[in-house]
Amino acid sequence: MKIAVTGKGGVGKTTLSAILSHLYAREGRSVVAVDADPDANLAQAFGLLQKEIEGIRPIAELTDVITERTGARPGSMGGIFKLNPRVSDIPDEFGYRIDGITLLVMGKSKEATSGCYCPENVFLRTLLRHLVLERDEVVIVDMEAGIEHLTRGTAEGVDIFLVVVEPGQRSIQTARTVRDMVADLGVRRVYVVANKVRSGGDEEFIRSALGDMTLLGSVRFNPEIMEADLSGTPPFEKSPATVREVEELKNLIEKDFKIRGQ
Repeated sequence: MKIAVTGKGGVGKTTLSAILSHLYAREGRSVVAVDADPDANLAQAFGLLQKEIEGIRPIAELTDVITERTGARPGSMGGIFKLNPRVSDIPDEFGYRIDGITLLVMGKSKEATSGCYCPENVFLRTLLRHLVLERDEVVIVDMEAGIEHLTRGTAEGVDIFLVVVEPGQRSIQTARTVRDMVADLGVRRVYVVANKVRSGGDEEFIRSALGDMTLLGSVRFNPEIMEADLSGTPPFEKSPATVREVEELKNLIEKDFKIRGQ
């Protein structure tokens, strides 16, 4: 299973990514959780201490490794470098292990932000393609609202895109933008998850605003998630009610795959 989770900042996609990762790991599955958002918060959602987080090296900052593998130093543009560098050992060498989950923090350089074909951006794209297309683990990618590191081949290899929204027009507009971007890459399976839902009215607003987009399910607003953030406790441990709701979403995803004969 390869799942990409995206949406406007602050809607709760990182919390959803972390809980999904724990649910698959609890089943005994090997899980790779990828923090591909420049505002990297997935480590916090796993409950890591600040000193542990500071010890995680973002992949984009592996200057010597990227230089060796691509033949060009990060930050350089316009030169000649390998477009398919070796990355198969990166998860084992630089991943952080948490209860059966391997966390990879992609990071992002100023050059990579522009979408250029600079060495570090090529390295990140190659790594994501390797994780999605060539490995057997469950891969859950916590993405920004954009799709910076995705190529057509990688996007087509993602089994499902989950676009997280909250009640509000801005997150709905972001969902539409993501839908259009991934459609251009050939992705057909895009579902919306409504988060921070307080009432039936919230869910009805989201459902009606989505138009032709498919609402997979909802997660209710739960103050325990905020308390988990304040205390540095993983939401997976702090909020059993939210975990049950996310598990229902997971079951719906797997049911859809069985119906489609995946």
